[in-house]
Amino acid sequence: MVLKKKKEIQVDAFFLDHQQLEKLQRFSKAEEQNLASLLLHCAQLNNGIQQIQCIKKIMPLVKKMGQNSACDPMVKACLDILGETYFSLGVKNPLKKVLASSLNGLPEQFMTLAVQSFVCCLREELKTTDVYLYRKVLDNLASCMGDFSLGRASVKNLFEEVLRFLQQSLLDIQEENRKNHGNHVVQTQLMHDLLIAIKVSMMLVQKLQENIQGSLWKHHESFVWQSMCSLLKSSTNFLLDAALLQTVQTTSGLAVILFTKTMYEPVEELPSLVSDLLLGSIKHTDVPAWFVSNCGTLCTEECPDSVLLFLCHGALAMLEWKNGSMGENGEKLLLDIASVLLSLSSELKESSMAMSLSRILAVWTNSAQAALVSGSPNLKIKLNGNSDIIGKLLEYIYTHWEHPLDAVRHQTKLIFKNLLQIHQTTITGSNEKSDPFFARLIKHLLSLEWHVKGKYASLGCLVECVGTENILRLDRTIPVQILDVMNDQSLAPYASDLLETMFTNHKAHFTLSFQESTWIDQWHDIWVSPLLVILCEGNHDQTTYIIDYYLPKLLKCSPDSLSYMIRILQASADANLGSRSTRGALGALMACLRTARAHGHLELSNMMSNGLVSAECIKQGLVHQHNQVCIDALGLLCETHRSTEIVSMEEMQLIQFFMMYNLNSQSPSVRQQIGSLLRKLFCRIQESSQVLYKLEQNKTKQELLENSTKRHALGILQQYKDFMSSVCDRLFEVLFPGSSHPTRFSALTILRSVAETFSVPKGQAQVFQLDQEIDSTRVRTLIQCFASTFEEVKVLAFGLLMKLRDVAFNLQDSENLDLLFQAAMDLSTSTKPYDCVTASYLLNFLVHHKGLQHICLGKWLEHNPQMDENTSVSTVEKNTLAVIKLLLVNVEEEIFQAKKSLLQAAASFPMYGRVHCITGALQQLPFNNLTLVAEWKEMVARLILMSYKLSAVVSPVVQSSSPEGLIPMDSDSESAGRLQMILHEIQPQDTNDYFMQAKILKEHCKVESEKLADHRPMENICTEMRGKERQTCDVTAQMVLVCCWRSMKEVSLLLGTLCKLLPSQATSEPSDGLITVEQVKNIGDYFKHHLLQSRHRGAFELAYAGFVQLTEMLSRCNSESLCKMPVQWLGGVLEEIKSCDPSSTLCATRRSAGIPFYIQALLASEPKKSKTDLLKMTMKELITLAAPLNESPSVIPQVHALNILRALFRDTRLGENIMPYVADGIQIAILGFTSPVWAVRNSSTLLFSALITRIFGVKRGKDENSKKNRMTGREFFAWFPSLYPFLLKQLEIVTNTLNSEAEELKTHPSLFLLLLILGRLYPSPMDGTYSALSMAPFVPFIIRCGHSPVYRSREMSGRALVPFVMVNEVPRTVLSLLEGLPDSTSPCIRQNNIHGTLLQVFHLLQSYLESKQLFSLDFHRGLGDIIACVGTKLWLAKRPNPCLVTRAAYLDVLVMLSTHLGKFQKQGMPLSGFWEEINRVISDSELMSGIPYSSAVPGLIQYLQSITKLVIAVLSVTAGPDIQSSSSPVAKKIAKPSLSIVHLLHCEFHEVRLLALEAILLWLKQINSKQIAEEGGGVLCLLIDLEGTLLTMALKEKNLQCFCKVLEILYNMDLRNVLPKTECSIKMNPNELLTWSLNIVDISNSTEVQSIALKFASKLVIHLLQNHQQISEEVLKTWVQLLVYFCGDEQQTEMLLAAAEVLKSITSFLLINEKLILGLSDTLAMWKCVVLLLQNEDLVIRDAAAEVIQVAQSEKKSSKGREFALRIVNAPMALDLAFGILCELLQRWGEIRTGVPILLEWLLGDSDLKRDLETSALEEDDYLFDKGEVNFWAEKLTHVRQLSKHLLQLISMTHLTLPDHGELNQLSRTALDQAQLIGHLLRVLPPTPEFSKTAEFTRLAIQNERISVCLKILNLLKSDDTCKKENLENY
Repeated sequence: MVLKKKKEIQVDAFFLDHQQLEKLQRFSKAEEQNLASLLLHCAQLNNGIQQIQCIKKIMPLVKKMGQNSACDPMVKACLDILGETYFSLGVKNPLKKVLASSLNGLPEQFMTLAVQSFVCCLREELKTTDVYLYRKVLDNLASCMGDFSLGRASVKNLFEEVLRFLQQSLLDIQEENRKNHGNHVVQTQLMHDLLIAIKVSMMLVQKLQENIQGSLWKHHESFVWQSMCSLLKSSTNFLLDAALLQTVQTTSGLAVILFTKTMYEPVEELPSLVSDLLLGSIKHTDVPAWFVSNCGTLCTEECPDSVLLFLCHGALAMLEWKNGSMGENGEKLLLDIASVLLSLSSELKESSMAMSLSRILAVWTNSAQAALVSGSPNLKIKLNGNSDIIGKLLEYIYTHWEHPLDAVRHQTKLIFKNLLQIHQTTITGSNEKSDPFFARLIKHLLSLEWHVKGKYASLGCLVECVGTENILRLDRTIPVQILDVMNDQSLAPYASDLLETMFTNHKAHFTLSFQESTWIDQWHDIWVSPLLVILCEGNHDQTTYIIDYYLPKLLKCSPDSLSYMIRILQASADANLGSRSTRGALGALMACLRTARAHGHLELSNMMSNGLVSAECIKQGLVHQHNQVCIDALGLLCETHRSTEIVSMEEMQLIQFFMMYNLNSQSPSVRQQIGSLLRKLFCRIQESSQVLYKLEQNKTKQELLENSTKRHALGILQQYKDFMSSVCDRLFEVLFPGSSHPTRFSALTILRSVAETFSVPKGQAQVFQLDQEIDSTRVRTLIQCFASTFEEVKVLAFGLLMKLRDVAFNLQDSENLDLLFQAAMDLSTSTKPYDCVTASYLLNFLVHHKGLQHICLGKWLEHNPQMDENTSVSTVEKNTLAVIKLLLVNVEEEIFQAKKSLLQAAASFPMYGRVHCITGALQQLPFNNLTLVAEWKEMVARLILMSYKLSAVVSPVVQSSSPEGLIPMDSDSESAGRLQMILHEIQPQDTNDYFMQAKILKEHCKVESEKLADHRPMENICTEMRGKERQTCDVTAQMVLVCCWRSMKEVSLLLGTLCKLLPSQATSEPSDGLITVEQVKNIGDYFKHHLLQSRHRGAFELAYAGFVQLTEMLSRCNSESLCKMPVQWLGGVLEEIKSCDPSSTLCATRRSAGIPFYIQALLASEPKKSKTDLLKMTMKELITLAAPLNESPSVIPQVHALNILRALFRDTRLGENIMPYVADGIQIAILGFTSPVWAVRNSSTLLFSALITRIFGVKRGKDENSKKNRMTGREFFAWFPSLYPFLLKQLEIVTNTLNSEAEELKTHPSLFLLLLILGRLYPSPMDGTYSALSMAPFVPFIIRCGHSPVYRSREMSGRALVPFVMVNEVPRTVLSLLEGLPDSTSPCIRQNNIHGTLLQVFHLLQSYLESKQLFSLDFHRGLGDIIACVGTKLWLAKRPNPCLVTRAAYLDVLVMLSTHLGKFQKQGMPLSGFWEEINRVISDSELMSGIPYSSAVPGLIQYLQSITKLVIAVLSVTAGPDIQSSSSPVAKKIAKPSLSIVHLLHCEFHEVRLLALEAILLWLKQINSKQIAEEGGGVLCLLIDLEGTLLTMALKEKNLQCFCKVLEILYNMDLRNVLPKTECSIKMNPNELLTWSLNIVDISNSTEVQSIALKFASKLVIHLLQNHQQISEEVLKTWVQLLVYFCGDEQQTEMLLAAAEVLKSITSFLLINEKLILGLSDTLAMWKCVVLLLQNEDLVIRDAAAEVIQVAQSEKKSSKGREFALRIVNAPMALDLAFGILCELLQRWGEIRTGVPILLEWLLGDSDLKRDLETSALEEDDYLFDKGEVNFWAEKLTHVRQLSKHLLQLISMTHLTLPDHGELNQLSRTALDQAQLIGHLLRVLPPTPEFSKTAEFTRLAIQNERISVCLKILNLLKSDDTCKKENLENY
């Protein structure tokens, strides 16, 4: 169901002048309707649409006239007027088309008259001489030559005049364009006019060719011939003029070929002429003189690439390629065009040109297809798939199929599709499916990685040629592979399109091949079954994208598959409910049903009645832990195929249930989806209610309605009304004090949807109106939302109040409004930055009140009675002007005070709030519709002046070199001296005593300091100020800085807003605008000054925001002087950068501060469709400046240039226009890295980083080696060809320094950057023979880079080599590398070289072993050779090699081989020798004989880790079932490892122990998850008798990581095996072990150790209790206390998760057991832990805690049999269920009387109210940006309301009374005391405390409700039964 807005058609009416009306009145007759009276009536209508109806009546009337009517003067007069009207109408006016269409049906006898009238009008049009009026004439000519016979006849009659006009117009427009150089707006308009003129000239020549040819060939002196020559010459000039828009040049290319084709004789020679023209081989002797004289520049000079491109386009579009009409010359031209275009593809890199080229190549493929149909056999050979041209085109496709521009990618796909069709045409008759060209293409495409986007579209095209079945024969797993790719959103659309093409083709193939429907099961197995598996078990992203992209396409192709899917999913839906990470069968079912309903395959009523889904099932979906299952369940209810489908009662009830538990979602995307789906539901209610109203009105259809819907229309409407009312009640209810930001956001968003959906025009019956639901409390609630610290909540509340403003103001009394206005004024000067935003929204709301002037503004400003008398002035304008005036008066006074002392201002009245409110007020004013223009002009002038004054006060701070720390807060004279230097440097104003001298702090505020010592760090207290009221205030550095840079920000935004007031069109009266050109220029200079001077990032970033508004306005402005300002500013700053002037104030540190921002703003404002001349000029300058020059006296210009380039390459707005400069940027960055100056190297590094992101895309994953941010070498060098020689040359220089025989080590700075780039390239199977840029020359250099003395460089060279070696070349390369390693007897052994080579071998082998060719014969042969060669160099892994680092590297290679070869045992590879050698390496190692080194020896740890990994790898292989069960001698040799795992555990080096422990843990988890149980459980033999060793380790282990792993292993082991060993191993009984583990939890400092120790202890507790072993009370108490401690809000996530896991594990046995094993208070304490965790801010913790409820609910379901129970639920639902379960348990345990008072204590809360409020007040004053409480998710009142609901139910069910209960009496007294205190505290709060004391007010309001609920329940418990019933009814 898509919601579409209805588009209203606008038609401008035409009007006749006085003379025309008189003429018509003369001929019109009153008694009967004639043509004149009809026209007169039509002209008098004001509505264009009515005029259209009227015009349509003209022809029937004319056709009724007799033959003699042609002589009637009335007809002549009417036709004249129709002609004048036609030519006066605009080209886009529908009236023009209707008139033309009507006149096309004019009877024959009137044609001559009509033509005369039209010729007369057209002749008048052609007399136009004003260049700016040419466009209208050209549009009229184009309309005449369209589908309009009268128009064409008129043009034919005036052919020469039209030709003359067009010839003149082209010359005039060109001249006018030249005169307006620099004025972009005018030039753009003129160029569009020029474009139309060229198009009209072409139309004229194409449509009226007989006119030309009649008189053309005979006289070269004839007017027509001369005019044609002139047109040709003009077109050639336009084609060559690079300053024109590209569309003009393209069209000129078409025109040149068209005009030449029209004039050239003989026609057969034309293709040769064009061919010579394109190839630059034209000879003047063979070409007519007229062609040379008009197109001479094309013949004589070498044409620019762009001109060649446009000529190719012209030839393809304007010449006839069908039917072989151009013969052999035409075929040659076709092939020449292809070679020209392909040669241009490597030259034209600019985005617009690349786009044109791809489009023209696609046109070429279409022309080639057309030519082939009747082409010669030679052409078929030349265009066969194996031909040279097609090969080069394929290269073009592979290079461009991942181009950043959508258009290029789309054209590339078209080209590929057409190429396949071209090849098909050339092989007609032979079998396409077995064609070698197609077979090769499929093989290459399938061998590509799936992350290559181009692969999908190309495979899709191939499927259409050869069929899905042929591709599946090669690899049956392709559908699953593609579905696996769909967890990446960027690939999902491509993948789903390919799948759709494949399954649709496959279905068609099956349908044709098999007569019966037996094939459907096979089709389901391939396309549907994998989908269902992923939907149930796949990750969140993957399932979401499959449902969005793939499922609808599958159901569209095969709707019958739905029943198959539902059948499969239903079978497992109850058992597989999913989890927080997977949807399960239930989630998959919801998704399928939702999609089916939304696309019209199923109705919900049918689903429920047929048992496809139950209401309980949907309910479980609506509160599922997995967000997307909730959304799908909601979507199932809300989305329908028909927008008028009636909403059933069940749907409404389920929606109400959903809204109880899902509004508090932390995920913005989930909130957005909820809002969107509910909007669809509301639209359904609205639209279906309109249908019901109509049916209700139409009584005759009443019976039909009753039969069809079984519900009375009025009854349904009433249900709708009640439902919407209850929805609004719920939404307003959740806006309670303390509700979370997500809840408020959701509620307000949904309320906005309600307001928008049900705001239908008056007079229409309306099922629901939101304003009827509004009362004063709800208005107050919405206004209180302005106090939220999240601006999006303020925005939503403001929008809603604006929609309801009439009701809202009626419900607010004047006193309340006055208080709100007072609050807004106070907040506008608050020191808390977010307060002024609240003030702005409040003021923007209040200015809409008519009585604002009288109620509020009267006491602030003197009243202007004239304003009241002027009724034409809108309320908003009047009020806004007054509010801005008031704010301005205040801020002017504050600026005056700030000049005296900025410290005082920062602490008492930071001025930015006032300015923010002024900007906010201005932004909601309708500037184009203001009445008080003079007042506003004066106001704007004052605002600009105020901005400059404020800026002058605060700018010294933000322009200081150290703005962040600039405040006198140093307590010693030396620091004060340094501060004095800073103050001197920023040259402050004389009047500001803050800047006059450095103040040395004395012992001030002693009392304050001592009092706050615990709360506030001393260094935050700075200087004491006394204001006019003599109050004391502490000013922190943060306060001063915030005051200053926020003031700068607000001034910038205000000035940016004011700039928009300049009228967009240049008017004759400059006074029409509220702001003058001079003021705009001054503002521009202001921004320039601050962007180039500010040092504080916040200040210049925000000045930038205002400056962008200014530059965008300038680019659209018509004033020539303003238009040229960006160019002048840009030129000025570039000159200043170049000049290296010592007096320059430009900032060279802080990444050039605001300079890059300044240049970015100027360049980004350049019109997108222009030639981007500014960008080109700037980039050229910057690249020259950034290039390293030794002779330059200063490096500062170079640093600036590098910093600016970095900013420009990062700016997404410059888009693809910046790409042509990337190669230069890379070269500059790499060369800059070699600079001796640190600043240049630093800026070069930043530039390089920006370029890598620009080339390879933003890195989204953590995998360094992911292929997502990489590209093939061919792609890279095709885009940046200049980098090929540059990188090769640089690599050569680098490797030459590495290979010098001198002993000293040299490192080249560029090596790192070169390897970074090369490491991001990879080879592609598509790399063909047509690319001149081979990757092979890089290989030897990269291998030599492995000899670098820098470890990291050697590592990188290892990675960088992989992409340059094709998979089939790996064995040969590895062998040559291994053979290059020295023998043990070699005289000169360089360990760096050995290490680099081994790393390269390692990475190459890794890629080889992970490749897809694992089971090919070549693979085994290659691997065998490698193993043999590895054996010859084994000395490097043994003691003869003294270097431990290289020994480790060699061992890493052996580890990898061992791990992979273990998998190949079954294939019988002869590897016995290899395993013997490996065992020898292990037995000879230091691990066996003891380690003679200390850990300080370089490489020792690395070596030990590698040898340990080798031992573990061999142990894993020996434990494999094949080896264990085998009796062969080879197996026996492998089965004797020389080291056991216990030996490793006893090693003195913790790194070895840690690896061994990790391996044990992995094996243990494999056994526990039954992964290897089926295979004989070989790993079990490795774990026998380890328990004792591990227990001993646990007691003795000193290393934290190892200790943690030991505990984790013990936790994962079966305690039945562990506990029997405790006595003999560690002399402890199980109880002592428990005490020991609890002690570990208590004393450890590591959260990781504490967490695992608690889990182990908890497992012990349960084990002992279940086995009826005694545990002392004290130990159990300690355990419970530790668990409670772990659940504290302030604990780390790891501890909270551990607590949740423990609580889940004890649920069955301790929390919900029939017996109270631990006693009531401890059990309830643990339940309280569950409740706390369910309210944690972290979703992961809440979900983990919800699993406790899952266990409880599952047990409840199993005990009660078939009854439905919600199990996998989200936290809000889990919290509700938890309280319900708890109340049930109290009944079951018989502990209601003891339990209820404890729950009432929970309800009341256990906090000390006074202390809390004092602390919060201190915190509020202390932190400038503090947003109140830490937990942004938990809502205390939700918890209170849910608990009280269940308590009331419990009391009513059990009729509980506790009249004289001691605890209750105590609780009553506490509650009453708190109620009294809260009442007092609320009374002493200032007016409107929700704004002035938000946090305090919220706390009090929450506690107030808690107490009142608690007191109600206490009263119930004390009353007798009769009172109780009454009371319960009241609640």
